[in-house]
Amino acid sequence: MSTLATGLDVPWGLAPLDDGSVLVTLRDAARLVVVTPDGAVRDVAGPGADQLEDVVQPQGEGGLLGVAVLGESDEGLDLALYVTAADDNRVLRGTLRDHRLGELTAVLTGIPAARNHDGGRLAVGPDGFLYVSTGDAGDVARAQDPADLGGKILRVTADGRPAPGNPDPDSPVWSLGHRNVQGLGWVSDGRMFASEFGQNTFDEVNVIHPGGNYGWPEVEGEGGADEGFVDPVAVWATADASPSGLAVTDEAVYVAGLRGERLWRVPLRPAGATDADGVGEPQALLTGEHGRLRAVAVAADGSLLVATNNTDGRGDPRPGDDRILRVVVR
Repeated sequence: MSTLATGLDVPWGLAPLDDGSVLVTLRDAARLVVVTPDGAVRDVAGPGADQLEDVVQPQGEGGLLGVAVLGESDEGLDLALYVTAADDNRVLRGTLRDHRLGELTAVLTGIPAARNHDGGRLAVGPDGFLYVSTGDAGDVARAQDPADLGGKILRVTADGRPAPGNPDPDSPVWSLGHRNVQGLGWVSDGRMFASEFGQNTFDEVNVIHPGGNYGWPEVEGEGGADEGFVDPVAVWATADASPSGLAVTDEAVYVAGLRGERLWRVPLRPAGATDADGVGEPQALLTGEHGRLRAVAVAADGSLLVATNNTDGRGDPRPGDDRILRVVVR
């Protein structure tokens, strides 16, 4: 393990790039930075960066949250950003070129916002569509309301429209019954995983099925299958996890733990296992070594990038916090 970058102000989202650098969102500062392969931290400038300062209204767990690369063209990298604005959470789109972000356009608005449970993770699936995780924003009834964007995983096109093949063709909702999803990822066999904050008892990792209902607020953790809900494939006591970012390889699902201050490794069963949702016994890595862990992503070289989150007001900052770690799991 090594340290890639230090001195970051509440890093939240990670988007590794093919050249070995990584885009990092700074939640409370509403800044997007690029961490180069040698660890230099460069601010993104341009009209889009100015817009972020004007539009983003950090509050509690909200601010500048997820980031995803939608694609690349001669004009640069097309990005999606998840932000907390004055009245809602929303997804913005813009193009990054030479560390300058062009003008941003809102492509998805009206996601409920509050001081807590804002969701915020963005990921492009193997189907090329954008997946957006949301939280219930403190109103648990939202999660079971199919007309409400809170407590859901959404699946949209790059311009924010419901993606073809959604359970309801007129809705962006891909799955519902979530409390606060902050991690998304896929195995090469097509399985989609998501990490979810529980309330007082159980945190979860779920395999996501289109149209699936994951039970919140009727069920926390396992025990909902008889009522038509989808049970998680891994659970932890909330003191051991508070799972945020998630990364997937063909061998395992990795989950960054905030309150748990550890990186969970959930082994995947070999390809061809009879239980397609099956996972092995979770293993704890880095326990207590670096404090709160917010995000994890797979870098271009196959290593894991892990963001600490000790400067968010809930942690115990250490010299050099917050930082991006490079972890090689053998």
